[in-house]
Amino acid sequence: MRSFPPVPPIDDAPDSLLSGGHLWIQEELDAGPLRFRLRPDGRIRFGDRDRTFDDGVPPAYRAAASHVRKRLDREALRAAVGDPSSVVFFGGSLHLRRVEYDFDRVPPFLGFDVWDGDRGEFLPPDAVERVYRRLDLRAVDAFQKEVRAVDFDPDRYEFPGSEWYDGPPLGVVVRDKTGNRTAIPNPALSGIEPPEPIEGDADAVVDRTVTEDRIRRAVEDVEARGDTVSVPAVVDRTVATVLREDHARIAGGDRTPDRGELRAAAAERVRRHLDGD
Repeated sequence: MRSFPPVPPIDDAPDSLLSGGHLWIQEELDAGPLRFRLRPDGRIRFGDRDRTFDDGVPPAYRAAASHVRKRLDREALRAAVGDPSSVVFFGGSLHLRRVEYDFDRVPPFLGFDVWDGDRGEFLPPDAVERVYRRLDLRAVDAFQKEVRAVDFDPDRYEFPGSEWYDGPPLGVVVRDKTGNRTAIPNPALSGIEPPEPIEGDADAVVDRTVTEDRIRRAVEDVEARGDTVSVPAVVDRTVATVLREDHARIAGGDRTPDRGELRAAAAERVRRHLDGD
């Protein structure tokens, strides 16, 4: 599967990026790198920056992978290109790393690049936005589009607020339509650290993360999907939320409980909630 395109810092950006043409200025996300392609058998193959997930999607990326599997319009993709497996999609898995986004609003996956294998090139940003929209996925937000490169001064750039929480963006990615790009970090978040980890076993994690509010949200989600509200269904949805929205807190401890341990620890709490205890 095609590798992620390099995004050099501004000091290493190609001279042609700021010397002419027009720029797109996009929000840089604090997201796990996620790429995927549609296989000939209709299944989707996922990977991060360094590997493909041949033995299953890691817990932090499962919400994004599930989102893509459910929403990707496979028929639209097949109708658009002769060989859908030659197209590779690149984006970010939005789970807790350092920036605490509003996870009720931000999609689990946001796309920012598309590799067209038939043409042997990455698509320009305007085409990327159209492709994701056509496939029922969402592209990363652009703060500004079609900015004249000669008018853009990276040293004087004023960062707007993030689209996905009440705070500053991690940075911006500046790109043109020929494939040139660079990343400009936001000094306001230069020292940001992951949140304090939750130490202990699965019971300790559940005590901190499986709240009544989360269980209620899980019940509502199960009902919205038309599924039967049961302990296993609600536990599965609750644990999926915890693994996404509290990933850094769970993974940062001395021992990271696996999904099965979290499900077992959460089951009794969910049962009591459903029984009205």
